[in-house]
Amino acid sequence: MKRLFLFFAFFAVLGYSVAAKTEIQFIEYTLDNGLHVILHEDNSTPIVAVGMTYHVGSKNEKPDRTGFAHYMEHLMFEGSKNIERGDFFTLAQDAGGVINAYTSHDKTHYFMMLPSNQLEMGLWMESERLLHLVIDDEGVETQRSVIREERSQMYDNRPYGGILEETFKRAFSKHPYNWMPIGSVQYIDQATLEEFREFHSIYYVPNNAVLTIAGDIDVEQTKEWVDLYFAEIPQGTKPIYRPDVVEPPLGEEVRDTVYDPDIQIPAIIQAYRIPEMTHDDFYALDMLTTLLSSGESSRMHRSIVNQQQKALAIQSIPFKLEDPGLFLVLGIANMGVDPKSLEEAINTEIEKVRKHGLTEKELQKLKNNKESSAVFNYASLDRLADNLANYHIMHGDANMINTEIEKYMKVTIDDIVRVANKYMVPENRVVIYYLPKN
Repeated sequence: MKRLFLFFAFFAVLGYSVAAKTEIQFIEYTLDNGLHVILHEDNSTPIVAVGMTYHVGSKNEKPDRTGFAHYMEHLMFEGSKNIERGDFFTLAQDAGGVINAYTSHDKTHYFMMLPSNQLEMGLWMESERLLHLVIDDEGVETQRSVIREERSQMYDNRPYGGILEETFKRAFSKHPYNWMPIGSVQYIDQATLEEFREFHSIYYVPNNAVLTIAGDIDVEQTKEWVDLYFAEIPQGTKPIYRPDVVEPPLGEEVRDTVYDPDIQIPAIIQAYRIPEMTHDDFYALDMLTTLLSSGESSRMHRSIVNQQQKALAIQSIPFKLEDPGLFLVLGIANMGVDPKSLEEAINTEIEKVRKHGLTEKELQKLKNNKESSAVFNYASLDRLADNLANYHIMHGDANMINTEIEKYMKVTIDDIVRVANKYMVPENRVVIYYLPKN
């Protein structure tokens, strides 16, 4: 959801007060109804971030009802028993804050940034849409049109907007990563009011959620408010679907061509199958992407963009997913460059790592980069709250916000070469030529 409202200008400055810390201190506990609570106290600035993360994303959907998790994200802002339709945004705005959310393959995250004296209001608002959300015909029909327009703007009529959707549906044939969180308008149009209510009753329950509060709080007072607004909410009793689908190996390279009427310049996409984010190999792959394409000094940018001038832009992205995912390499060709020539240049850079590795100096640079990224992950309170919840849900350990960097520091040159040779091979990839329709 892309709706943002008035946000005090000083938040942009004061929200970065934790950047200098070397370790994040927090308290966590679980209510009797299963709601997991994480509290981080930082009284240096008078703001607070409230995050509510539900362990439900597009991979929890049925193949004939894709887009439900994203649709529910929209419906959660419609109104509740005690909050009028549209007033979730108004309440946050009038308090001098901001409220928003996003949906991924694996989770849905709602967040508020508020002046700290509005914390109780924020907790009441989150408890309202957990316990008293109103899902009615008016809200469902309103959001149908909103989501159609969002899909049109972000995917269907946006240059290169279909790249991820086209890539994921070719890379996965069995697993629900086959579709993107935006889902299908066709299936959303077919869904009934009762189906949305059923989806909410299954996944939007305390025992499938993490409440994270970070910022200028009094811990004991905050615990009292959490107990007041959340402790009496009933635990969910319906089975929560967690896909256990094992995607079969590709076996051979998959190649295809997609024509996009909204672009003028070709793009090349390579998608390699990689392990889930909790796998040890993921850390070496994440450092590999930094080596290849992070910044102007990276290998691909320096060689393919600057020296050979075969690409306007190039990027590699290892998707951090709960189940085995994808490592994408995306290049947008320079004017007049044959896409095949760009693909060969990309393959050459990957092959250099596979055959010749990297230097100790490059490895140290990668580790320095990851240390900086680790600081960035808690450089603002809303991002810190999101990360604490994510580590708890995906890794089962919120303290990985402090310790995950150790996994990166243990990565060796041999590890990076090994994962490049194991995963970055033709028989493990999907290649798409993304071309202008004309």
